[in-house]
Amino acid sequence: MKKDIHPSGYRPVVFEDLASGARFLIGSTIVTTETTTFEGKEYPKTIIEISSQSHPFYTGEERTLDKAGRVERFKRRAAKKK
Repeated sequence: MKKDIHPSGYRPVVFEDLASGARFLIGSTIVTTETTTFEGKEYPKTIIEISSQSHPFYTGEERTLDKAGRVERFKRRAAKKK
């Protein structure tokens, strides 16, 4: 393997999925202030909203977002300002 090919700050980071609770240890340069223990060692941690463990494409689950509710709330707020 070639030496010195990774950028500075490259280290193992734990990515935690909010939706499923899954945790992944991946090499990254992402800046984070949180830490967590993973498999007996302490690593920097970052939280992600969705990963392959929770994404509908990979899990086969159907999920619907409340888009209509958001649109209605936006329209009500816009109407109040007018």
